[in-house]
Amino acid sequence: MARIGYARVSSKNQKLDRQLEALQDCEKIFSDKLSGASLNREGLNQLLTFIREGDIVVVLELDRLGRNNIELTDTMNKIQQAGATLEVLTLPTTKGIEDENLRRLINNLMIELYKYQAENERQKIRERQQQGIEIAKRNGKFKGRKPRFTLNDPHLLHAIQLHVEEDYSIKEIERLTKIPENTFRRYLKKYLDQKRVN
Repeated sequence: MARIGYARVSSKNQKLDRQLEALQDCEKIFSDKLSGASLNREGLNQLLTFIREGDIVVVLELDRLGRNNIELTDTMNKIQQAGATLEVLTLPTTKGIEDENLRRLINNLMIELYKYQAENERQKIRERQQQGIEIAKRNGKFKGRKPRFTLNDPHLLHAIQLHVEEDYSIKEIERLTKIPENTFRRYLKKYLDQKRVN
């Protein structure tokens, strides 16, 4: 049985120090420096390949493993399929419980409760944000996201020229200019509408 740690921060600029200090009694630690939204987390994938039956995967906080219930459940299932258990240092510990099945059951119940609480809190945050936007709209203060381009942006005009005058497909334009297909379609429509008016 080995204690295997996992640490993650959301960007390369952030430091892992706080998590690594909490995981210092682990025999091996895997880590990632990228958003929890990314499904291609090399450190987490290496950990899931490395762990064996009886191992304990240790994280400081549960959201280090994923940002929502689906991601967390998927990762926890993979840990369980390997015969390992999960220990979250910010949750009550199951140390001292000798019966492995009981320890696993209590561990899973605590994690399910935490996942529910975290998802519920995220939903409340989204609701509060939406309410704030609605109030700002009513008061004429909501401006929305700043537009990515203006219609006279040289980069955008070059992409439109490739499509309209040189017959490049929208997929080719996305590959050449790095302007996402949906974004390009939206601005192309605005550009053509403006042309028709003029």
